[in-house]
Amino acid sequence: MNDKLRVTEKELTQEALRDPTEALRVPVVTPPVPYPIETLVPEVRQQTPAVGQRATRPDGRLHGLGQTRYIDDLTFPGMLHAKIKRAGIASALIKRIDTSEAEAMPGVMAVLTGREIPVNSFGPSLQDQPVLCDERVFHAGDGVAAVAAVTEQIALEALEKIKVEYEPLPAVLDPLEAMKDDAPKVHPPASNIYSHKIIKKGDLEKGFAESDHIFEARFSTQMVEHVPLEPHASIGMWDSNGRLTVYSSLGRITLGRTDIARTLRLPINRVHVVATIVGGNFGGKNEITQEPVVALLAKKTGRPVKAVYSRGEEFTSSTTRHPIIMDYKTGVSRDGRILARQVKLYLDGGAYCSWSETTLGKACILSPGPYNIENVEAEAFVIYTNKTVTGAMRGFGAPQVCFAYESHMDDIAKALGIDPLEIRLRNAFSEGSISPTGQVLHSVVVRESLERAAERYGWQESQS
Repeated sequence: MNDKLRVTEKELTQEALRDPTEALRVPVVTPPVPYPIETLVPEVRQQTPAVGQRATRPDGRLHGLGQTRYIDDLTFPGMLHAKIKRAGIASALIKRIDTSEAEAMPGVMAVLTGREIPVNSFGPSLQDQPVLCDERVFHAGDGVAAVAAVTEQIALEALEKIKVEYEPLPAVLDPLEAMKDDAPKVHPPASNIYSHKIIKKGDLEKGFAESDHIFEARFSTQMVEHVPLEPHASIGMWDSNGRLTVYSSLGRITLGRTDIARTLRLPINRVHVVATIVGGNFGGKNEITQEPVVALLAKKTGRPVKAVYSRGEEFTSSTTRHPIIMDYKTGVSRDGRILARQVKLYLDGGAYCSWSETTLGKACILSPGPYNIENVEAEAFVIYTNKTVTGAMRGFGAPQVCFAYESHMDDIAKALGIDPLEIRLRNAFSEGSISPTGQVLHSVVVRESLERAAERYGWQESQS
């Protein structure tokens, strides 16, 4: 080893003081640093130092002053505005689309139909949704053509000039009717039931046989729209090297980028998706909608193209929360302990799959509720109907089943003359409880949470 490498840090420092230029020539000696091998984690259920402290959001000042730039605040030189013509019919074959009058209008720069889309299908699990329908429409909010014009008003007027000839088909709007063998098929020849899940634990029949009382009830929830203040919006533009940039209000831009590349048959490295500040999502902006449309219109015109949903389109053409029909059958002992529970869920999936498979699984797993039940059977179906698409929304199926099993618990408590809080405390999960799927639960505070909430609310006083 070179002698100079054996010198100590003290000797190097003294040498550098005598001749400052020497410090540029000698090797750096770094004393060894012991790294901690123990990982420090917060104690279970204990607050971290940040909880309860005042904190300033980095974006709070801009929001408060109204200076945040959302996607509709963005503009680019020569930018056009796009609008999409909606089908307005639940189920039909498309016999003919005539765009000639729209194309001849002053100010209209391009018109797009589904036949021009390289791969006219997308979806996060099943690719069953067309970007623009070209042969058949599956619900009233389906897009059938798009226009790019110099103003939004001209684009809207051009939509009225597009003539679409339909051959109406039987539509199915009720998920229970759609399950029947003779029901019209939304995506023929496939069954309207496109996903199914079942969970079993214990011996259901034995549990019901041992029960002193059996209660049955049906609950249902409605379709819910997210209604973010900012509607879906996107801007597409191409550079001179044939690379696409899309500004989008999507919450999941990596998934969106994959779908855009697939529908346009582009290498993914030629697609750049810019996530703008999102003015509300709640799960409703998890997949592409009009991004391929603005991209293709921008390519046809050679100019940036922006599209923003109207509030009406938010309701008809974006995803909503799943309506679910929920059948509950519960066997209990005289003192209100649940011995068996059977659940059947029927999810209205709308016209396309979207995130229905994920929602189905979560709803089915959570449907028995946070209760110790030895004998459980939960079965769930998701069904196509000719209605607005249902997809991701905060909770993914949990709010619907929570409404059902807690309403069911209230009904059981009332029938048995037991306090609604008490019947929950008798059955609630505790540390080490086993879920219907066999998961051993840890850090469980259901009882503690109920008791604390009841104390703060003054539950006992309210019941006297």
